[in-house]
Amino acid sequence: MNSVFGLSHEASLLLYAIVSIVGLIFLIAKFKTNPFVALIVAALFMGLISGMKLPDIVTAFQEGVASVLGFIAIVLGLGTMLGKMMAESGGAERIARTLIKVFGEKNVHWAMMVVAVICGIPVFFQVGVVLLIPLVFVIAKHTGTSLIKIGLSLIAGLAVVHSLVPPHPAAMLAVDIFKADLGKTILYSLVVAFPAAAVAGPIYGSFISRRVHVEPTSEIMEQFTESKHKDLPGFGITLFTILLPVLLMLLATITGFVYPETSTIRYVTNFIGSPIVALLISLVFAFYSFGFARGYNKDDLLKFTNECLGPVASIILIIGAGGGFNKILTASGVGDAIAGFAQDAHLSPIVLAFVIAGLIRAAVGSATVAMTTAAGIVAPIAATMPNVSPELLVLATGAGSVMLSHVNDSGFWLIKEFFNMSVAQTLKTWTVMETILSFAAFAMVLILDIFI
Repeated sequence: MNSVFGLSHEASLLLYAIVSIVGLIFLIAKFKTNPFVALIVAALFMGLISGMKLPDIVTAFQEGVASVLGFIAIVLGLGTMLGKMMAESGGAERIARTLIKVFGEKNVHWAMMVVAVICGIPVFFQVGVVLLIPLVFVIAKHTGTSLIKIGLSLIAGLAVVHSLVPPHPAAMLAVDIFKADLGKTILYSLVVAFPAAAVAGPIYGSFISRRVHVEPTSEIMEQFTESKHKDLPGFGITLFTILLPVLLMLLATITGFVYPETSTIRYVTNFIGSPIVALLISLVFAFYSFGFARGYNKDDLLKFTNECLGPVASIILIIGAGGGFNKILTASGVGDAIAGFAQDAHLSPIVLAFVIAGLIRAAVGSATVAMTTAAGIVAPIAATMPNVSPELLVLATGAGSVMLSHVNDSGFWLIKEFFNMSVAQTLKTWTVMETILSFAAFAMVLILDIFI
Protein backbone atom coordinates (compact mmCIF):
# COMPACT_ATOMS: atom_id res chain seq x y z
CA MET A 1 0.00 0.00 0.00
CA ASN A 2 1.89 3.06 -1.20
CA SER A 3 -0.63 5.92 -1.32
CA VAL A 4 -4.14 6.86 -0.27
CA PHE A 5 -6.73 9.43 -1.43
CA GLY A 6 -4.48 10.30 -4.37
CA LEU A 7 -1.70 11.54 -2.06
CA SER A 8 1.96 11.01 -2.84
CA HIS A 9 3.78 8.15 -1.17
CA GLU A 10 5.51 10.57 1.24
CA ALA A 11 2.25 12.31 2.21
CA SER A 12 0.58 8.94 2.70
CA LEU A 13 3.37 7.85 5.05
CA LEU A 14 2.82 10.93 7.19
CA LEU A 15 -0.92 10.25 7.29
CA TYR A 16 -0.30 6.62 8.32
CA ALA A 17 2.05 7.77 11.09
CA ILE A 18 -0.57 10.20 12.44
CA VAL A 19 -3.26 7.50 12.35
CA SER A 20 -0.97 5.06 14.22
CA ILE A 21 -0.09 7.60 16.90
CA VAL A 22 -3.71 8.69 17.42
CA GLY A 23 -4.76 5.04 17.52
CA LEU A 24 -2.11 4.31 20.16
CA ILE A 25 -3.34 7.15 22.38
CA PHE A 26 -6.95 5.98 21.84
CA LEU A 27 -6.12 2.39 22.86
CA ILE A 28 -4.47 3.49 26.09
CA ALA A 29 -6.76 6.37 27.10
CA LYS A 30 -10.16 5.06 25.94
CA PHE A 31 -9.87 1.28 26.17
CA LYS A 32 -7.35 1.24 29.06
CA THR A 33 -5.10 -1.11 27.11
CA ASN A 34 -1.77 -1.90 28.76
CA PRO A 35 0.77 0.50 27.14
CA PHE A 36 3.14 -2.39 26.39
CA VAL A 37 0.45 -4.22 24.38
CA ALA A 38 -0.84 -1.00 22.77
CA LEU A 39 2.64 -0.04 21.55
CA ILE A 40 3.12 -3.44 19.91
CA VAL A 41 -0.27 -3.21 18.19
CA ALA A 42 0.41 0.35 16.96
CA ALA A 43 3.86 -0.61 15.66
CA LEU A 44 2.59 -3.65 13.75
CA PHE A 45 -0.32 -1.61 12.35
CA MET A 46 2.08 1.10 11.15
CA GLY A 47 4.28 -1.49 9.47
CA LEU A 48 1.32 -3.13 7.71
CA ILE A 49 -0.42 0.05 6.52
CA SER A 50 2.83 1.62 5.27
CA GLY A 51 3.48 -1.35 3.00
CA MET A 52 6.50 -2.88 4.75
CA LYS A 53 7.14 -6.55 4.03
CA LEU A 54 5.75 -8.81 6.77
CA PRO A 55 9.12 -10.29 7.85
CA ASP A 56 10.64 -6.78 7.87
CA ILE A 57 7.96 -5.52 10.27
CA VAL A 58 8.79 -8.13 12.90
CA THR A 59 12.54 -7.75 12.37
CA ALA A 60 12.40 -3.95 12.64
CA PHE A 61 10.32 -4.11 15.81
CA GLN A 62 12.68 -6.59 17.44
CA GLU A 63 15.69 -4.49 16.46
CA GLY A 64 14.06 -1.39 17.92
CA VAL A 65 13.35 -3.13 21.23
CA ALA A 66 16.86 -4.58 21.34
CA SER A 67 18.61 -1.30 20.52
CA VAL A 68 16.78 0.52 23.32
CA LEU A 69 16.88 -2.16 26.02
CA GLY A 70 20.46 -3.19 25.28
CA PHE A 71 21.43 0.07 26.96
CA ILE A 72 18.47 1.31 28.99
CA ALA A 73 17.57 -1.97 30.74
CA ILE A 74 21.09 -2.26 32.18
CA VAL A 75 21.24 1.43 33.09
CA LEU A 76 17.82 1.30 34.76
CA GLY A 77 18.75 -1.84 36.69
CA LEU A 78 22.06 -0.50 38.01
CA GLY A 79 20.71 3.02 38.56
CA THR A 80 17.68 1.75 40.46
CA MET A 81 19.92 -0.32 42.76
CA LEU A 82 22.09 2.74 43.37
CA GLY A 83 18.96 4.78 44.15
CA LYS A 84 17.73 2.09 46.54
CA MET A 85 21.05 2.06 48.40
CA MET A 86 20.95 5.86 48.60
CA ALA A 87 17.43 5.74 50.06
CA GLU A 88 18.07 2.93 52.57
CA SER A 89 21.24 4.56 53.91
CA GLY A 90 19.59 7.95 54.31
CA GLY A 91 21.84 9.45 51.63
CA ALA A 92 18.92 10.79 49.58
CA GLU A 93 17.50 12.42 52.68
CA ARG A 94 20.90 14.00 53.47
CA ILE A 95 21.17 15.52 49.98
CA ALA A 96 17.57 16.71 50.13
CA ARG A 97 17.99 18.36 53.53
CA THR A 98 21.18 20.10 52.41
CA LEU A 99 19.59 21.45 49.21
CA ILE A 100 16.55 22.65 51.17
CA LYS A 101 18.79 24.34 53.75
CA VAL A 102 20.99 26.09 51.15
CA PHE A 103 18.34 27.14 48.63
CA GLY A 104 15.23 27.25 50.80
CA GLU A 105 12.02 25.30 50.25
CA LYS A 106 10.67 27.87 47.78
CA ASN A 107 13.71 27.66 45.49
CA VAL A 108 14.56 23.97 45.66
CA HIS A 109 13.22 23.37 42.13
CA TRP A 110 15.79 25.86 40.81
CA ALA A 111 18.49 23.91 42.64
CA MET A 112 17.35 20.71 40.93
CA MET A 113 17.62 22.37 37.50
CA VAL A 114 21.20 23.53 38.15
CA VAL A 115 22.20 20.11 39.51
CA ALA A 116 20.66 18.43 36.44
CA VAL A 117 22.47 20.67 33.94
CA ILE A 118 25.82 20.11 35.65
CA CYS A 119 25.40 16.35 36.15
CA GLY A 120 23.84 15.93 32.70
CA ILE A 121 26.84 17.22 30.75
CA PRO A 122 28.83 13.95 30.75
CA VAL A 123 25.94 11.45 31.15
CA PHE A 124 23.14 10.16 28.94
CA PHE A 125 19.62 11.44 29.66
CA GLN A 126 18.40 8.07 30.95
CA VAL A 127 21.43 7.71 33.25
CA GLY A 128 20.83 11.17 34.69
CA VAL A 129 17.17 10.38 35.33
CA VAL A 130 17.80 7.16 37.25
CA LEU A 131 20.66 8.75 39.22
CA LEU A 132 18.78 11.87 40.31
CA ILE A 133 15.12 10.81 40.39
CA PRO A 134 15.32 9.62 44.03
CA LEU A 135 16.12 13.21 45.07
CA VAL A 136 12.89 14.41 43.46
CA PHE A 137 10.79 12.04 45.56
CA VAL A 138 12.66 12.76 48.81
CA ILE A 139 12.55 16.56 48.37
CA ALA A 140 8.87 16.43 47.45
CA LYS A 141 8.15 14.40 50.57
CA HIS A 142 10.12 16.69 52.91
CA THR A 143 8.90 20.01 51.51
CA GLY A 144 5.38 19.12 50.42
CA THR A 145 6.27 20.52 46.98
CA SER A 146 4.62 19.04 43.90
CA LEU A 147 6.46 16.16 42.26
CA ILE A 148 5.73 17.78 38.90
CA LYS A 149 7.29 21.09 39.93
CA ILE A 150 10.54 19.50 41.08
CA GLY A 151 10.57 16.71 38.51
CA LEU A 152 10.14 18.93 35.43
CA SER A 153 12.97 21.17 36.68
CA LEU A 154 15.25 18.13 36.86
CA ILE A 155 14.16 16.68 33.52
CA ALA A 156 14.45 20.01 31.67
CA GLY A 157 18.06 20.37 32.82
CA LEU A 158 18.96 16.86 31.73
CA ALA A 159 17.09 17.07 28.40
CA VAL A 160 18.63 20.35 27.26
CA VAL A 161 22.24 19.25 27.76
CA HIS A 162 21.52 15.86 26.20
CA SER A 163 20.41 17.48 22.96
CA LEU A 164 22.62 20.57 22.80
CA VAL A 165 25.88 20.09 24.63
CA PRO A 166 28.82 18.05 23.33
CA PRO A 167 30.15 15.45 24.14
CA HIS A 168 26.68 13.91 23.84
CA PRO A 169 26.73 11.67 20.74
CA ALA A 170 24.17 13.42 18.52
CA ALA A 171 25.65 16.85 19.26
CA MET A 172 29.17 15.56 18.57
CA LEU A 173 28.04 14.05 15.27
CA ALA A 174 26.38 17.33 14.28
CA VAL A 175 29.60 19.19 15.14
CA ASP A 176 31.43 16.90 12.74
CA ILE A 177 28.81 17.16 9.97
CA PHE A 178 28.65 20.97 10.11
CA LYS A 179 32.45 21.28 10.60
CA ALA A 180 31.84 23.40 13.71
CA ASP A 181 34.44 24.40 16.29
CA LEU A 182 33.95 22.14 19.34
CA GLY A 183 35.04 24.70 21.95
CA LYS A 184 32.76 27.41 20.58
CA THR A 185 29.87 24.95 20.32
CA ILE A 186 30.22 23.95 23.98
CA LEU A 187 30.43 27.62 25.06
CA TYR A 188 27.40 28.67 23.00
CA SER A 189 25.43 25.59 24.05
CA LEU A 190 25.81 26.44 27.75
CA VAL A 191 24.71 30.03 27.05
CA VAL A 192 21.60 28.57 25.39
CA ALA A 193 21.01 25.71 27.85
CA PHE A 194 20.51 27.55 31.14
CA PRO A 195 17.84 30.08 30.01
CA ALA A 196 15.99 27.40 28.01
CA ALA A 197 15.99 24.98 30.96
CA ALA A 198 14.82 27.75 33.29
CA VAL A 199 11.78 28.56 31.14
CA ALA A 200 10.81 24.93 30.48
CA GLY A 201 11.69 23.57 33.93
CA PRO A 202 11.15 25.73 37.04
CA ILE A 203 8.91 28.33 35.37
CA TYR A 204 6.62 26.00 33.39
CA GLY A 205 6.84 23.38 36.15
CA SER A 206 5.52 25.89 38.69
CA PHE A 207 2.64 26.72 36.35
CA ILE A 208 1.55 23.22 35.35
CA SER A 209 2.01 21.71 38.83
CA ARG A 210 -1.02 23.72 39.98
CA ARG A 211 -3.12 22.03 37.28
CA VAL A 212 -1.75 18.48 37.18
CA HIS A 213 -1.59 16.52 40.43
CA VAL A 214 0.04 13.08 40.59
CA GLU A 215 0.54 10.48 43.26
CA PRO A 216 3.48 8.10 42.72
CA THR A 217 2.99 4.39 43.29
CA SER A 218 3.56 3.37 46.89
CA GLU A 219 6.31 0.96 45.79
CA ILE A 220 8.33 3.66 44.02
CA MET A 221 7.80 6.24 46.78
CA GLU A 222 8.77 3.79 49.51
CA GLN A 223 11.77 2.56 47.52
CA PHE A 224 13.21 6.06 47.08
CA THR A 225 12.27 7.69 50.41
CA GLU A 226 12.16 5.11 53.21
CA SER A 227 15.26 5.00 55.42
CA LYS A 228 15.58 3.09 58.67
CA HIS A 229 18.62 5.13 59.74
CA LYS A 230 18.19 7.92 62.26
CA ASP A 231 21.78 9.14 61.78
CA LEU A 232 22.30 10.18 58.18
CA PRO A 233 25.54 9.71 56.21
CA GLY A 234 27.77 12.74 55.65
CA PHE A 235 27.00 15.10 52.79
CA GLY A 236 30.50 14.71 51.30
CA ILE A 237 30.53 10.90 51.00
CA THR A 238 26.91 10.90 49.81
CA LEU A 239 27.61 13.46 47.10
CA PHE A 240 30.77 11.63 46.01
CA THR A 241 28.90 8.31 45.72
CA ILE A 242 26.13 9.87 43.62
CA LEU A 243 28.54 11.80 41.40
CA LEU A 244 31.08 8.98 40.98
CA PRO A 245 29.55 7.76 37.67
CA VAL A 246 29.43 11.37 36.45
CA LEU A 247 33.09 11.87 37.37
CA LEU A 248 34.15 8.65 35.63
CA MET A 249 32.30 9.62 32.44
CA LEU A 250 33.73 13.13 32.61
CA LEU A 251 37.23 11.67 32.98
CA ALA A 252 36.69 9.63 29.81
CA THR A 253 35.55 12.75 27.96
CA ILE A 254 38.57 14.81 29.08
CA THR A 255 41.12 12.14 28.20
CA GLY A 256 39.43 11.82 24.81
CA PHE A 257 40.41 15.42 24.10
CA VAL A 258 43.89 15.26 25.63
CA TYR A 259 45.27 11.86 24.57
CA PRO A 260 45.44 10.21 21.13
CA GLU A 261 43.27 7.18 20.32
CA THR A 262 46.23 4.82 20.67
CA SER A 263 46.94 5.99 24.25
CA THR A 264 46.60 3.36 27.00
CA ILE A 265 45.18 5.97 29.38
CA ARG A 266 42.42 6.85 26.93
CA TYR A 267 41.79 3.15 26.26
CA VAL A 268 41.27 2.44 29.97
CA THR A 269 39.28 5.59 30.81
CA ASN A 270 36.93 5.00 27.85
CA PHE A 271 36.14 1.61 29.36
CA ILE A 272 35.58 2.70 32.96
CA GLY A 273 33.83 5.86 31.76
CA SER A 274 31.26 4.04 29.63
CA PRO A 275 27.83 4.50 31.29
CA ILE A 276 27.30 0.84 32.18
CA VAL A 277 30.77 0.28 33.68
CA ALA A 278 30.71 3.66 35.47
CA LEU A 279 27.36 2.81 37.07
CA LEU A 280 28.57 -0.66 38.04
CA ILE A 281 31.71 0.76 39.70
CA SER A 282 29.57 3.33 41.52
CA LEU A 283 27.10 0.69 42.69
CA VAL A 284 29.90 -1.49 44.07
CA PHE A 285 31.31 1.55 45.89
CA ALA A 286 27.80 2.31 47.20
CA PHE A 287 27.66 -1.20 48.68
CA TYR A 288 30.44 0.05 50.96
CA SER A 289 29.57 3.74 51.48
CA PHE A 290 25.80 3.26 51.75
CA GLY A 291 25.89 -0.38 52.90
CA PHE A 292 28.68 -1.86 54.99
CA ALA A 293 29.77 1.56 56.34
CA ARG A 294 26.18 2.13 57.53
CA GLY A 295 25.98 -1.19 59.37
CA TYR A 296 24.25 -3.32 56.74
CA ASN A 297 25.45 -6.84 55.97
CA LYS A 298 25.59 -8.84 52.74
CA ASP A 299 22.11 -10.30 53.31
CA ASP A 300 20.68 -6.78 53.61
CA LEU A 301 22.35 -5.72 50.37
CA LEU A 302 20.97 -8.76 48.54
CA LYS A 303 17.49 -8.00 49.90
CA PHE A 304 17.67 -4.32 48.81
CA THR A 305 18.92 -5.08 45.29
CA ASN A 306 16.29 -7.79 44.77
CA GLU A 307 13.42 -5.67 46.09
CA CYS A 308 14.06 -2.63 43.94
CA LEU A 309 13.93 -4.37 40.55
CA GLY A 310 10.26 -5.36 40.71
CA PRO A 311 8.77 -1.85 40.34
CA VAL A 312 10.91 -1.06 37.25
CA ALA A 313 10.10 -4.28 35.34
CA SER A 314 7.00 -2.81 33.69
CA ILE A 315 8.88 0.42 32.94
CA ILE A 316 11.56 -1.54 31.08
CA LEU A 317 9.00 -3.46 28.99
CA ILE A 318 7.11 -0.30 28.02
CA ILE A 319 10.31 1.53 27.09
CA GLY A 320 11.36 -1.44 24.95
CA ALA A 321 8.04 -1.48 23.09
CA GLY A 322 8.40 2.28 22.56
CA GLY A 323 11.77 1.63 20.95
CA GLY A 324 10.16 -0.95 18.65
CA PHE A 325 7.46 1.54 17.57
CA ASN A 326 10.17 4.15 16.97
CA LYS A 327 12.09 1.74 14.73
CA ILE A 328 9.00 0.87 12.66
CA LEU A 329 8.37 4.58 12.04
CA THR A 330 11.96 5.07 10.94
CA ALA A 331 12.12 1.92 8.79
CA SER A 332 8.85 2.78 7.01
CA GLY A 333 10.44 5.98 5.66
CA VAL A 334 8.49 8.57 7.64
CA GLY A 335 11.65 10.46 8.62
CA ASP A 336 12.89 10.64 5.02
CA ALA A 337 9.48 11.85 3.85
CA ILE A 338 9.49 14.73 6.33
CA ALA A 339 13.06 15.64 5.44
CA GLY A 340 12.11 15.85 1.76
CA PHE A 341 9.14 18.14 2.44
CA ALA A 342 11.18 20.48 4.64
CA GLN A 343 14.06 20.66 2.17
CA ASP A 344 11.67 21.92 -0.53
CA ALA A 345 10.53 24.82 1.70
CA HIS A 346 13.60 27.00 0.90
CA LEU A 347 14.12 28.37 4.42
CA SER A 348 17.32 29.83 5.91
CA PRO A 349 19.73 27.07 7.05
CA ILE A 350 19.26 27.80 10.78
CA VAL A 351 15.46 27.76 10.52
CA LEU A 352 15.57 24.76 8.16
CA ALA A 353 17.74 22.78 10.60
CA PHE A 354 15.31 23.53 13.44
CA VAL A 355 12.20 22.67 11.40
CA ILE A 356 13.53 19.42 9.90
CA ALA A 357 14.84 18.16 13.24
CA GLY A 358 11.57 19.07 14.98
CA LEU A 359 9.34 17.36 12.42
CA ILE A 360 11.45 14.20 12.35
CA ARG A 361 11.53 14.09 16.16
CA ALA A 362 7.75 14.41 16.30
CA ALA A 363 7.30 11.70 13.67
CA VAL A 364 9.81 9.03 14.72
CA GLY A 365 10.46 9.84 18.38
CA SER A 366 14.25 9.78 18.34
CA ALA A 367 16.24 12.95 19.06
CA THR A 368 19.38 11.30 17.74
CA VAL A 369 17.76 10.30 14.43
CA ALA A 370 16.22 13.77 14.13
CA MET A 371 19.50 15.58 14.77
CA THR A 372 21.69 13.45 12.53
CA THR A 373 19.19 13.39 9.65
CA ALA A 374 18.60 17.13 9.79
CA ALA A 375 22.33 17.86 9.97
CA GLY A 376 23.01 15.66 6.95
CA ILE A 377 20.35 17.46 4.90
CA VAL A 378 21.20 21.04 5.92
CA ALA A 379 25.03 20.83 5.89
CA PRO A 380 25.40 20.89 2.05
CA ILE A 381 22.97 23.82 1.84
CA ALA A 382 24.77 25.74 4.60
CA ALA A 383 28.14 25.13 2.93
CA THR A 384 27.05 27.40 0.07
CA MET A 385 26.28 30.26 2.52
CA PRO A 386 29.49 31.58 4.09
CA ASN A 387 27.81 33.84 6.66
CA VAL A 388 26.09 31.05 8.57
CA SER A 389 27.70 29.99 11.89
CA PRO A 390 28.22 26.20 11.92
CA GLU A 391 28.12 26.26 15.73
CA LEU A 392 24.66 27.83 15.72
CA LEU A 393 23.53 25.29 13.11
CA VAL A 394 24.48 22.54 15.59
CA LEU A 395 22.44 24.24 18.31
CA ALA A 396 19.45 24.94 16.05
CA THR A 397 19.39 21.27 15.04
CA GLY A 398 19.65 20.21 18.68
CA ALA A 399 16.85 22.57 19.68
CA GLY A 400 14.58 21.09 17.01
CA SER A 401 15.38 17.54 18.09
CA VAL A 402 13.82 18.16 21.52
CA MET A 403 10.42 19.16 20.15
CA LEU A 404 7.13 17.31 20.70
CA SER A 405 8.28 14.16 22.43
CA HIS A 406 5.20 11.98 22.78
CA VAL A 407 4.06 8.35 22.67
CA ASN A 408 6.67 7.24 20.10
CA ASP A 409 9.58 8.25 22.38
CA SER A 410 10.93 5.90 25.06
CA GLY A 411 11.65 8.93 27.26
CA PHE A 412 7.91 9.69 27.34
CA TRP A 413 7.18 6.29 28.87
CA LEU A 414 10.13 6.48 31.27
CA ILE A 415 8.82 9.72 32.80
CA LYS A 416 5.17 8.60 32.66
CA GLU A 417 5.85 5.43 34.64
CA PHE A 418 8.20 6.99 37.21
CA PHE A 419 5.65 9.69 38.07
CA ASN A 420 2.64 7.39 37.70
CA MET A 421 0.91 9.74 35.25
CA SER A 422 -1.77 9.05 32.67
CA VAL A 423 -1.00 9.57 28.97
CA ALA A 424 -2.96 12.85 29.05
CA GLN A 425 -1.01 14.09 32.09
CA THR A 426 2.30 13.14 30.48
CA LEU A 427 1.36 15.05 27.33
CA LYS A 428 0.50 18.14 29.42
CA THR A 429 3.74 17.95 31.42
CA TRP A 430 6.57 16.17 29.60
CA THR A 431 5.51 16.85 25.99
CA VAL A 432 4.74 20.52 26.56
CA MET A 433 7.92 20.96 28.63
CA GLU A 434 10.03 19.46 25.82
CA THR A 435 8.35 21.71 23.24
CA ILE A 436 8.84 24.84 25.36
CA LEU A 437 12.47 23.78 25.83
CA SER A 438 12.83 23.43 22.06
CA PHE A 439 11.44 26.87 21.20
CA ALA A 440 13.20 28.61 24.10
CA ALA A 441 16.54 27.14 22.99
CA PHE A 442 15.86 28.13 19.38
CA ALA A 443 14.98 31.69 20.49
CA MET A 444 18.34 31.87 22.27
CA VAL A 445 20.05 30.63 19.09
CA LEU A 446 18.37 33.39 17.05
CA ILE A 447 19.49 35.98 19.64
CA LEU A 448 23.08 34.69 19.45
CA ASP A 449 22.86 34.82 15.66
CA ILE A 450 22.39 38.60 15.88
CA PHE A 451 25.73 39.01 17.64
CA ILE A 452 27.84 36.26 16.03
